[in-house]
Amino acid sequence: MVSNVAGDVLMSAGYVSYLGPFTGSYRAAMAEEWLRSFKVLNVPHTDAPNLITTLGDPVKIRSWQLAGLPKDNLSVENAVIAQYSLRWALFIDPQGQANTWIKTMERDSGLEIIKLSDRDFLRSLENAIRFGKPCLLENIEEDLDPALEPVLLQQTFKEQGSLKLKLGDSTIPYHESFKFYITTKLPNPHYSPEVSTKVTLINFTLSPSGLEDQLLAQVVAAERPELETAKNQLIVSNAKMKQELKDIEDEILFRLSSSEGNPVDNQELIQVLEASKVKAGEIQAKVLVAEETEKDIDATRLTYVPVAVRTQILFFCVSDLSNVDPMYQYSLEWFLGIFMVGIANAERADTVEQRIENINEYFTFSLYCNVCRSLFEKHKLMFAFLLCARILMNDGQIDMAEWRNLLSGGMPNQELANPAVSWLSDRAWKDILGLSVLETYKDLQHSSQAKSATPPRHSEPLPGEWDTALDRFQKLLVLRCLRADCLVQGIQDFVSAKLGQRFIEPQTSDLAVVFKESSPSSPLIFVLSPGTDPASDLYKFADAMHFSKKMTAISLGQGQGPLAEALMHAAMERGQWVFFQNCHLAPSWMPSLESLIENIDLKVHKDFRLWLTSLPSNRFPVSILQNGTKMTIELPKGIKANLQKTYLKLTNDFINSSNKVSHLKSLLLSLCLFHGIALERRKFGPLGFNIPYEFTDGDLNICISQLKMFLDEYENIPYKVLKYTAGEINYGGRVTDEWDRRCLLSVLEDFYCPAVLKEDHAYSESGVYRQIETNGYLAYVHSLPINDTPEIFGLHDNANISFAQNETFALLGSVLRLQPRTASAGGKTLEEEIVAGIVVKVPQPFDIQEVVEKYPVLYEESMNTVLMQEVIR
Repeated sequence: MVSNVAGDVLMSAGYVSYLGPFTGSYRAAMAEEWLRSFKVLNVPHTDAPNLITTLGDPVKIRSWQLAGLPKDNLSVENAVIAQYSLRWALFIDPQGQANTWIKTMERDSGLEIIKLSDRDFLRSLENAIRFGKPCLLENIEEDLDPALEPVLLQQTFKEQGSLKLKLGDSTIPYHESFKFYITTKLPNPHYSPEVSTKVTLINFTLSPSGLEDQLLAQVVAAERPELETAKNQLIVSNAKMKQELKDIEDEILFRLSSSEGNPVDNQELIQVLEASKVKAGEIQAKVLVAEETEKDIDATRLTYVPVAVRTQILFFCVSDLSNVDPMYQYSLEWFLGIFMVGIANAERADTVEQRIENINEYFTFSLYCNVCRSLFEKHKLMFAFLLCARILMNDGQIDMAEWRNLLSGGMPNQELANPAVSWLSDRAWKDILGLSVLETYKDLQHSSQAKSATPPRHSEPLPGEWDTALDRFQKLLVLRCLRADCLVQGIQDFVSAKLGQRFIEPQTSDLAVVFKESSPSSPLIFVLSPGTDPASDLYKFADAMHFSKKMTAISLGQGQGPLAEALMHAAMERGQWVFFQNCHLAPSWMPSLESLIENIDLKVHKDFRLWLTSLPSNRFPVSILQNGTKMTIELPKGIKANLQKTYLKLTNDFINSSNKVSHLKSLLLSLCLFHGIALERRKFGPLGFNIPYEFTDGDLNICISQLKMFLDEYENIPYKVLKYTAGEINYGGRVTDEWDRRCLLSVLEDFYCPAVLKEDHAYSESGVYRQIETNGYLAYVHSLPINDTPEIFGLHDNANISFAQNETFALLGSVLRLQPRTASAGGKTLEEEIVAGIVVKVPQPFDIQEVVEKYPVLYEESMNTVLMQEVIR
């Protein structure tokens, strides 16, 4: 009905004016609230008005989708808002989807693409305005150039009958066909009111449903290309047919409006109507057939939905990592590249169900390996646990209230006395009371079995019926209360049981593998931790690749920018490598580096590579991190990982060139164990060393070289010389505390002595760490436990408790930072629950009329006047 237009258009106007910056769920909630107000105020409207049905043109939307606009509702809404907004659109576009869509849609219109870092961006903008071309301003930060203000405010004026605009110092003709788009890659920018009021902010952040649609298309195109081709052909033909129908309707309306006299007497009009009726009938029939065919195709495509769902979950796990460290940035293109490789490499199967399972299993581990390469050690288990938990949440196997309790504990709703003061700390008892608030654990604090003589470790069964009543995840919550120091091991067991042991094994990165995946336009980035330097490894790799004489290095800092830029241009021409070290020391030059990388030409020499190193920094350009190949450089965590890293680097040629091969192998294992122990003792605080020393791979490498040299030079093994060079010079040179030096030398005595040459010599009481035959070291290292036992350090088991508790709460804190603020039981966010609790405690406003009657404001009663002022305030 025509009367409903008022409400529908009002709703759409509200969408366009106010809802652009918000997420889909918030937009839906606001629309519902507006609808309730419409009903209260009797505003006429259709049953379920929305922006797309009211203002969206189906043919136009189809053409947008063919140009790369995601097919989910949020993206279509965004496009419609951009179309009807009176201000130019600024897309918040961290995944670059709006960017891609605009570039494809406006390609044939001569799109000008500019960045604020371009030297002549105003000249390019001026050309677009002058000739009526669309213009895309990419990758802006939180501030805009003041020179853009006349364009954003559309400050046009008439001069001698033509439209003009003042841009900078010049006045230029303003073509009415000019369009201006702005995009930013910042995921959560904070624009000032001055910027926000000049543009229409549109939140183009990827939604789960939109990503699922795209991933489904990708997997079906790879697995069933004929289906995806048929689907795309149907979309195109449907769009054409609907366009033809629209043209027919427009033609009829034009004829009717221009017809003079009685339309029945207009022979030409009647013929057009007849022809149109036949044509419209044919098209309607074709549309119906096409829609039926599309339903059949969609039904077949839906069998691959589990792949799209799993992949969407994994993408948002990866994209959230930037909340933990600013260097953890990953682009959608990078993610989709790994996804397509995963589909190609996953094992084939006879049934679709088995094939889907194979793809999911292969891709999950492939993504884990690729991401782990760029994560610090302390975050690898956190990432594996996050993947595991999100997958199980999607399957409904984890209760959200229990998940929040695991991450941040609970608030007890009653005070009870601690029943086992001898072994249960007050903190643990409060955690148990907080856990008992949950339905599953409501009798935990009263349970007689819970009052056992000792708290259970992660590998022990829970007492009584609790061991069978709780699943693996629910047992983690009890473990958090009773033995927080064992929770990391409990999480490892949980991930191992749900995803596989390989998800908790140490992951090593190989420069050769990383280099193979790189290209001239994507930099290779080493993310450093304090005390590390990948330069020696890179020089060694360059030598192996015959590039040692074709690599130039420079350490960035103040004033080094122009030299670095010149080196990069020369290397791009000649096909050389450039190595920019310590990018964090030149934050002001980073935008220039970003511009250089973005402008790497397709004609660049195929051998050109750009290597960068940087400590974690929020000033490092996001686009470089997203499009580059990242590797973290730090000392491995744990003795097993240390041994694995060292033995993977050693070559048979190096060992076999010694005069005493068997002695070298035995003493080498001892030396590597000593190195691991020297590093790992830091985690015990003052129990390990008074001062946490930064021992490096360089210390170990020089000791290995000296070990081989002294074995070759001396007839007998020179233990005294080995202990002096390693303990007093190489490692001892870093030690400043006398007691630490004494401790270090005492530890070294156990590793550089004749006893270690004996087969099966035990380095620890349990015999887990022992000497083996002179072959099969890698297999032996692989068999070692992931978590070091304190016995290898000569410490009591209790030494591990404080460190393990700190590690547990650091891991849970990292996962907590990754939680979406909208996730909550009962449909409320955590913030909303807190606010609701405060509101209950806030007293009701004073009844001013009652106060006036009780304490009338009189000249002689000044206290009443003051009281009234306070009440009003």
